[in-house]
This record gives sequence, structure tokens and C-alpha cells, in this order.
Amino acid sequence: MKLTTFNPEFTDELIVFFSQVFSDAANQAEGKLIGDLVAKLITTTAPQDIVGYLAIDDGMIVGSIFFSRMSLSNQQHAFILSPVAIATKHQGKGIGQQLIKFGIEQLKSIGVELLFTYGDPNFYSKLGFKQISETLIKAPLILSYPEGWLAQTLNGKSMTAIDGETQCVKALMDQQYW
Repeated sequence: MKLTTFNPEFTDELIVFFSQVFSDAANQAEGKLIGDLVAKLITTTAPQDIVGYLAIDDGMIVGSIFFSRMSLSNQQHAFILSPVAIATKHQGKGIGQQLIKFGIEQLKSIGVELLFTYGDPNFYSKLGFKQISETLIKAPLILSYPEGWLAQTLNGKSMTAIDGETQCVKALMDQQYW
């Protein structure tokens, strides 16, 4: 399996990929929702505000993740991990963890200090994420699953409270994803 950086030539294939994975996991409406999110992320986000990674096995995409910039009131260099998709028949093989670890190392190399995600604490805690409260760092929008607000530092420093609002890239600033 090869881990590689997202290239825009994969855009159409990734939209279909994310749509299929989320349709398989939930339903077609969810697949369309996440496929549309991926399309918006890729087409409306400035190149310096988004990075993506792919897992390719035998010439096929078997996993993909995206990280996009988060704006914090204290100006720390922060990104959020969302979305993540692993091909249905490849789930449970550690591909997601490999991709996320690979992405984290890449983010560290460009000076990202804080990394957020919104998801399953049981899964993401294996990758260094810790549950945080919005009294520590406010989420960009209202959380429907508050225990899923997670973060980690990438610079070796302790996480400290940050007052003020946070903001994601435009594609993620939509309540339906939160």
C-alpha cells in the first residue's frame, strides 16, 4: 500500500469514493452529503488551507483523509481533520490509522501546532486526540455530539484554553456536519 499526497487529478474519483463509503456505512443521503462536502472542500478551499492524503493499493484508492485550516483567536497554526473514508472492504485493517499518522507527521513538518477533529473518541484517542470541552476551545458551530470534540497539540506543548470564536474553511462551516 502506498500513502501519497492528494493531487487534484483525483478529484472526481474521490468524490465518488467518499460518496460510496458513506452510502455503504449509512445511506445514500449521507453518501451524497459527504461526497458534496469533499467536492466543496476541494473546489472552494485555497490550496494553502487544505491538505489531503490517499492510501492506494493495487492502483485503487482504499482510503483518503483531508485536513483544512482552522482559525483561532490566538492565531495558532491549526487544522481540522475531516472527512476520513476507508473503502468498506478495507475497513478494520489499520489503513485509517496509518493515513492519519502519516498526515499528522506531514502537518508537524509544516509547523501546525494544534489539530482538531470531530468524531468517535474511542477511535481517535488511539491517535493522540483527547476530548476537549468548549470551555477550553470553542467549536466553530453547535456540536450535536459534544463528546466528539477532540484535539491534540503537534508541537509538544500543553494545550491551553483559547478564548474567542473559531472558524473552519467555508466548506465545513455548515451546521449539517456538526
